[in-house]
Amino acid sequence: MNQEPATRDTGEPSMVDPRVMDPEQEIVRRAGLDDSDVDEVVRVLEGLRRWRETERRMSEASSRYMKLGETDMRALRFIIAMRNNRVIATPGAVAAHLGISSASTTKMLDRLAAGGHVRRLPHPTDRRSLALEVTEETRRSARETVGRTHARRFDVAARLSSRERAIVAGFLEDLAATEHAEAEHVETEHVETESGGE
Repeated sequence: MNQEPATRDTGEPSMVDPRVMDPEQEIVRRAGLDDSDVDEVVRVLEGLRRWRETERRMSEASSRYMKLGETDMRALRFIIAMRNNRVIATPGAVAAHLGISSASTTKMLDRLAAGGHVRRLPHPTDRRSLALEVTEETRRSARETVGRTHARRFDVAARLSSRERAIVAGFLEDLAATEHAEAEHVETEHVETESGGE
């Protein structure tokens, strides 16, 4: 049986390998898993790490190409998606989607409008609000960068069988749920610390 921790492409030990980071199994329990099982788990986690790094680089490249920040790019994608679904994008909807304040949204839209990326138009049914549109030039640029990147990602997922997609989707959903478990753990530890562990 292989007793050596998995290594990355660089020959360095993997920082997601519990045999490297938690050899005494104080946090990551490995009962019932042999070294080949752990190697397979580490390969999955290393794949996720490489994907996150790739996604970050692609996002930065798109932002540089369009000379915009990540929040600006997310706002533009949202406005384009709303238009594609025949829904009027409003400043309030953008703020809710991004999870930012109305004041921050106004500043961002001012910046995007000044840069020729968005137009504010009168809302057709609500005089208290505005309708937002992405300019044609910016829409084309977004299509060439973000759109093509998404198409390549879609192709990768489309190559999976229906069963494989269900497995991958379930795995990613379970991973996303770990955020809530971690938040609950931190909150419980905080309460116990304040109450003296009683």
